[in-house]
Amino acid sequence: MQSITLEYAADGLPMKSDLYLPDAAGKRPGVLVFPEAFGIGEHVRTRARRLAEQGYVALACDLHGNAHRYDRIEEVMGLIGPLRGEVARIRARAAGGLEALRARPEVDPARIAAIGFCFGGTMSLELARGGADIRAAVGFHSGLATVAPDDAKHIRARVLVCIGADDPAISAEERLAFEQEMRAGGANWQMHLYGGVVHSFTNEKAAALGQPGFARYDADADARSWRAMRELFAEVLDPRA
Repeated sequence: MQSITLEYAADGLPMKSDLYLPDAAGKRPGVLVFPEAFGIGEHVRTRARRLAEQGYVALACDLHGNAHRYDRIEEVMGLIGPLRGEVARIRARAAGGLEALRARPEVDPARIAAIGFCFGGTMSLELARGGADIRAAVGFHSGLATVAPDDAKHIRARVLVCIGADDPAISAEERLAFEQEMRAGGANWQMHLYGGVVHSFTNEKAAALGQPGFARYDADADARSWRAMRELFAEVLDPRA
C-alpha cells in the first residue's frame, strides 16, 4: 500500500487529504472517507487504510482545511453548528474530495462511493442529496437531518445509514423524518439500528470525550456496520455491477 497527500481546493479552503493506494493493479473503485466533526485524524485514516487493504483507492478527507484538527468539542461545534444550515458549503467540501479522487489515474471514475462518521456521515448524505454521481453513500452514527429534504429526489446512490438505537444525538423523530424523506425522494435506502448503542460506536477512542452516555465504542456494532458496508460495496462497486 502507498499513501500520499492529495491537495485540492473546496469551499474556498486549501484541503490536504490522505490518499491510500492498494497494491492491486488497474483502475480500482474509489471511496471517499469523511471524518468526524473534529477533522481528519487517526480514526478516519485507519478506516481508509482498511479500505485500501481491501482493494479500494481510499481518500481520508480533510474537513476544515490544511488538515486542521480540533481537540475541544465546544470549539468544533461552534464551527459545525452553523455549517449544518449551509448545505451548499457542506456539499462543496465533499464534492472537492470527489473531484480530486475521480481525477486520479488509479481510480475508475464510474465506481466511487462515499462513507463518513458522525458529521462525516452527514457530508456523505449531503453529497448524495446534491445528485453526485456516486454508487453508494454510507453514514456511521451520522446526523440524518437536512435543511433540504426535497433534494432527496436527486439521490443517485444507494444509501446506507448505521445508527445506535440509543444515540442521544439522533432521536427517533429524526430517524422517522429521514425515512419519510427517503421514501418521498424515491431513494434506494437502508437503515440499520443497533440496540443499546449510542454515538461514535465505531471509534475506539470515543471514551476520551468522558461522556459514556453519549459517545461509546461498541465492538459488535462496529463490526456489523462495517460488514453491512462491505456487502453493499460488493453489490455496487464490483466491476460487473
